[in-house]
Amino acid sequence: MSGGGWVEAFLEMMAVERASARNTLTAYGKDLADAQGFLAGLGRDLAGASAEDIESYFAAVSDRGLSPATAARRRAAVRQFYRFVLGEGWRGDDPSRRVEAPKKGRPLPKVLSRAEVDAIIAAASARDGVQGLRLGCMVELAYASGLRISELTALPLAVLARDPAYLIVKGKGGKERLAPLNHAARTAVKAYLEVRKAFLPKGDAANPWLFASRGKGGRLTPRRFGQLLDEAAAAAGVDPARVSPHVLRHAFATHLLEGGADLRVVQKLLGHADIATTQIYTHVAGDRLAEVVASKHPLAKKG
Repeated sequence: MSGGGWVEAFLEMMAVERASARNTLTAYGKDLADAQGFLAGLGRDLAGASAEDIESYFAAVSDRGLSPATAARRRAAVRQFYRFVLGEGWRGDDPSRRVEAPKKGRPLPKVLSRAEVDAIIAAASARDGVQGLRLGCMVELAYASGLRISELTALPLAVLARDPAYLIVKGKGGKERLAPLNHAARTAVKAYLEVRKAFLPKGDAANPWLFASRGKGGRLTPRRFGQLLDEAAAAAGVDPARVSPHVLRHAFATHLLEGGADLRVVQKLLGHADIATTQIYTHVAGDRLAEVVASKHPLAKKG
């Protein structure tokens, strides 16, 4: 089997045995293709690369000025690939074994204030006609439930047709979790559902997506939602560079913690497998957490 065949087998294993998300598989496929392209310039391929070849590849990755996160992911893709190859017995060594992982700084998430979120929701809802009802609904849902953009745009119509108090969302790795809906979000959904037919593709009355679109695929894409969100941010007087669908998810988590929510609860609402991923929000909500400790801890000084 060639190196290309090894990659195909590796990605199949990741999909079947580890239930990796499609975006993860796509990213790993691109990372391994990038490594293969570099090795081809050395007259090698993934199947025949030496430890020195892999070290050279990662040195080149560093020289390109990629972000620490991207470099770390590329390294992880190659290392997991070779562990799989070694386990299958296709090679007797792991050429990535002696490559040290880069130090990956973890940037704090961008934070929007509650007032800024309110302004963005208002600007989104103020768009003309049905466009405002749809965009306002999407922003309300994203902020009220902490949905990932992929989860938001993939919502089926059926899950909201009966005005539920919460959603059952299928997140990364196919894991399900509950996502709450507040009154504002439920009200926005009801208003949008009354005009949803305006977005249905011609001849597609049975379109299953909540946020239907006449574009390819029959539903609004994450990219298009990001563009519309940028426009709403600009109209609200908020720098679009500080706003993205994922920033709304950050705002959801941060504002919950500022309100005194338990970290474990926020972890479950976000669908994080590891609470260490959720703990980054304790930095941006630090003032509120310090206030809770000062007022609730039995040894805290009485002011």
